[in-house]
Amino acid sequence: MVALLLGTGQAARAQAPDTAALAHAEFLALVEQFHPVARQAALNPERARQDIRQARGGFDPTINGKYYGKQLKGTEYYHDWETYLRLPTWFGVDVKAGWDRGTGPYINPQEFTASGGLSYVGLSVPLGQGLLIDERRTALRVAQALAGLAEAERRAIRNKLLLSASKDYWEWALATERLRLLTANELVAAVRFSGIRQRVLAGDLAAIDSVEAQAELQNRQSQRVAARVQLQNANLVVSTYLWDDNGRPRELPPQARPQPLPPPVAWRPLAPDSLAALAAQARQLHPDLLKTRVKQVQLGLENRLLLNKLLPKFNVDYNLLLPGRPFALENNPQPFQGGYSTNNYKLGLSLSQPILLRAERAKRQLNQLKLRDATFQLDNDQRLVDNALQTAANDWQALLEQLRLQQQATANYQRLRDGELIRFDNGESTVFLVNSREASLLSARQKLAELQAKYAQTQAQLRFAAGGAEAPTLGFDALPGLK
Repeated sequence: MVALLLGTGQAARAQAPDTAALAHAEFLALVEQFHPVARQAALNPERARQDIRQARGGFDPTINGKYYGKQLKGTEYYHDWETYLRLPTWFGVDVKAGWDRGTGPYINPQEFTASGGLSYVGLSVPLGQGLLIDERRTALRVAQALAGLAEAERRAIRNKLLLSASKDYWEWALATERLRLLTANELVAAVRFSGIRQRVLAGDLAAIDSVEAQAELQNRQSQRVAARVQLQNANLVVSTYLWDDNGRPRELPPQARPQPLPPPVAWRPLAPDSLAALAAQARQLHPDLLKTRVKQVQLGLENRLLLNKLLPKFNVDYNLLLPGRPFALENNPQPFQGGYSTNNYKLGLSLSQPILLRAERAKRQLNQLKLRDATFQLDNDQRLVDNALQTAANDWQALLEQLRLQQQATANYQRLRDGELIRFDNGESTVFLVNSREASLLSARQKLAELQAKYAQTQAQLRFAAGGAEAPTLGFDALPGLK
């Protein structure tokens, strides 16, 4: 069936008509693998990985260099070189190594060096803001947290797509069953009309009985035509979910058919501990809850950063100095081995602190309000998820009772119809009564089919309420031979 849908050359042509049944699980697998919405959702984790990669860029080493020189009317003023490598670390300390050279009669004395320049290695250490947490570390941790949000969004989109596809699949199965019932009902009316017509010609029945039988046949033919159109529309709806691996839309083959509606052997109640297990799973896997938890983590990280912003900016830069270029072997045969001394250093201190801290305190208060909002949102989402799960479970149990009652009612309508036929054959009934009994039987059979389709849809709804397709299959899809 997959080869027929995807049109894979000889494999598609080799499919026999009796292999054209498209099982529910197989249909959902095709939707999940090839549907553009599912493929679009699959891009979210890759976006999250690139966001993490971008955040890690804050820790990339950087090479920096600049040169300023001036010469005017034949007079050489100065040459100022500055080249350094800066290596950020996770702990907020930046390692720095570089070489400066400032020469010329008009060079700033602070920048003046010997002709060989001045090399240095050192550290830049924040002792206030940035020691425990800073923008770089926060950005990376937030990006890592948002990877969970991307996965939750992917699953939410995927689950909604599969739920919609599952419901439309069972509408297709219901339309197929409805057409089968109406076609069989039309055939019975056609056979009866032919028999009654012969009996009218033989003088055994009144002519009005032939008119009654023909009117009923025409009514059933009209119902069958309407059911055929419904099935055609259902085929179109199901076809909208089918795509091949090249992103091209596919159509259901003419011989494609769904698997049968769930039979009585599949009408099983939920196990006593199933609802509790599904509720526990929903708290762990439901995308709506995961997204809110990720938001809490993000706000918590931002709160730590904003709390750190209340500290003063106090930075210390300490560099060990060495005349000349560190890798100039003619001046330093063994660079960095005893060349640097603590007697030659460059020290820098900087301090900055707003007096009132109104902006920083306001930002933190706003963040805490958002955290409280996310907590309330999580409580509400948890309640909604629990209620949706309980509603689906209630629907499941109610449908089981309705299915059994409708099955019994259908069997009783079958007995009434069969008894009416016997009475008609014995001359004790009329064509109108037989048709009436058959109409009631057909209505009961169609209602039973509708309940079967709704039962299958409720199974999908229960899995969706429990967090999606990862929820265990509790219905007839798990029975041997029905996948």
